[in-house]
Amino acid sequence: MKLKRIVNLIIFIALNLAIAIPGKAQVNAEQCITIGRNVLSMDDYMLSIQYFNQAIKAKPYLSDPYFFRGLAKLYLEDYKGAEEDCTLAIERNKFKTESYKVRGFARQYLGKDSLAVEDYNIGLKDNPDDKYFLFYKGVAETELKRYSGADSTFSKLLRLYPRFEDGITARARLRMLEGDTVKALEDLTASIKLAPASLNPYLMRSEIYSRQKRWEEAASDMDEAIKLHPQDADYYLNRAYLRYNNDDFFGAMADYNYAIELRPYNTAALFNRALLRYEVRDLGRAARDLEEVLKIEPDNFHARYNRALILLELGEYKEAINGFESIARKYPRFYPAYYAIAEAKHKMGDMRGAIMNVNKAEDLIKRYVKNPGTFKLDRPTIASGTNTKGFSDEEDKENGDEESDIKVMEKFNQLVTVSSSQSPQLSYNEKIKGRVQDRDMNVEPEPLYSLSFYESPKSLRTTSNYFRDLDDFNQHGYIQEKVFLTPGFPAVESEEQAQEIFKKAEYYNGVISDGAGRPADYLALGVALTMLKNYEAAIEALGRAVELDPRFTVALMARAYVRQAEASSKRAASENEGSVETELRRMGQAKELSSAMADYDAALAVDSRLAYAWFNKGNIYYSLHDFTSAMQCYSEALKLDSEFGPAYYNRGITYLQMGNKRQAFIDLSKAGEAGVIPSYNLLKRMK
Repeated sequence: MKLKRIVNLIIFIALNLAIAIPGKAQVNAEQCITIGRNVLSMDDYMLSIQYFNQAIKAKPYLSDPYFFRGLAKLYLEDYKGAEEDCTLAIERNKFKTESYKVRGFARQYLGKDSLAVEDYNIGLKDNPDDKYFLFYKGVAETELKRYSGADSTFSKLLRLYPRFEDGITARARLRMLEGDTVKALEDLTASIKLAPASLNPYLMRSEIYSRQKRWEEAASDMDEAIKLHPQDADYYLNRAYLRYNNDDFFGAMADYNYAIELRPYNTAALFNRALLRYEVRDLGRAARDLEEVLKIEPDNFHARYNRALILLELGEYKEAINGFESIARKYPRFYPAYYAIAEAKHKMGDMRGAIMNVNKAEDLIKRYVKNPGTFKLDRPTIASGTNTKGFSDEEDKENGDEESDIKVMEKFNQLVTVSSSQSPQLSYNEKIKGRVQDRDMNVEPEPLYSLSFYESPKSLRTTSNYFRDLDDFNQHGYIQEKVFLTPGFPAVESEEQAQEIFKKAEYYNGVISDGAGRPADYLALGVALTMLKNYEAAIEALGRAVELDPRFTVALMARAYVRQAEASSKRAASENEGSVETELRRMGQAKELSSAMADYDAALAVDSRLAYAWFNKGNIYYSLHDFTSAMQCYSEALKLDSEFGPAYYNRGITYLQMGNKRQAFIDLSKAGEAGVIPSYNLLKRMK
């Protein structure tokens, strides 16, 4: 434990070197790069980025820190950020060929295969026999459908490195795309012999066997893939499909069950299990599976239609009709829905309604036959992510800038709804290592900034919560304690701390009891009462501080925060009350938010450079779904502090709410660079 504390102290000193010692020149950039590279080699990507940031601040003309920061971002799957950093590295040193390799790799993931090939060609001029330049170039040429060029590249690669199993596997994929499955299978078998623990050859060979309907052999290869990656739900889903086609219903059901255990929101597994349950006449549980799919994907009309058909068989005619009618509203020329409604109405004894719906269906068919071009029939689309064949949709991993604003908004809102409850706030001494983008985290804004008697724990973020007026207040020693600006609610973390704050509140109550209290005393009392969640009394105390000194920006900021906290508590309470009480609380909530906004505006009138006031205002607008105003506020905060990571993050998710994926990715990349950990997880999940 003692050694761990010493290591943490060393890291803390290194990360804060630029703040602790005035002047960039005193930061040892070379040492920061060396430590950063060591940290990077230990897969601690987030921490390594902070070291490279320090080196860049000290010596922005060096190439290496940009290159290594780009490499760390690549591991975090921030491909846009990796591309930009490698470009900056190349601008400073065009002879560092590794920069072209990393940039080319990032560009491939961004769908910029032509530019990637250009990078690889530059690298191959200096290193014509470089294994990975040749390998990546061949893959990029394959993606561009330059099959003859790819074949030539792979031929050279495998002539130089005949036992390079990844190269053999990549050539197998090229042969698959060219339709030569015999040679593709030869390559895949050779690759498996060279590297039995390599995953991709098994997956690709299983796919070829499944296309050839060689179900048992395909399932056998999926068995090997699952041995290598037993926690990947998609592999169980794929094997279930193969087992089903091999008439192994029991094995298929077991795979669907386990896939859902691994990933409860796996709509493909739920959908396919429902179809299998329907086939074995387990109708009730089949309907429940489809209901779960619809909770996650309300617009999955294949699930809605199949569920309605099952309900029809179960005799739940009214609910079945509701399902068919919702499909008909969305797809008014989908004639099977009207036949199904007719059947349900017939079984309910409504002959007139049945005949009307049959006539409607037949009229649609007649019109289509008469003029297919004018009277096209509707075909409901299945929601994204659900593949009824059983194979996952992981292949579709382009950058996605072509997605419409509405699709981006829907995708982001789905993440907001379905994300796990794990807290995104990690203190500095917790393990912030490795592929942080793979952790499920809540999709929610970075929290408001409030005042507290306790400093927040150090994190990876390099910016200090500097607030000039608060710093002046502490420097002058107006009260016994120091007051800190901290993100999130000023939490009371122990019974001893609670008793200590109660004593502070009692002390300052005594100080002001004779009416001679100063603004500083009322501020201290207000902070104590805020931490004790006595919002009404806190607002009163802070209001008195503002009365005594209308230009007291610290008190204005503190009161604004308390008003926001009061509004949040009213919103939470309203969710469990009747309609009259709810409406009253909503009115109170709106009043508190309006008053909070007025306080932030008053503080900004005194000091227009209060970045945290703009940030907190942005959070108010975000909570009200006024995303345009929220974005403007976060932008103002960033004008004042270009390294304000939480503002980049919040503006990024605001852009996602507005459907602007391109700008969102730029901001989320900057936020990740500044140490906001959920950024990389969100970047990955939105791709």
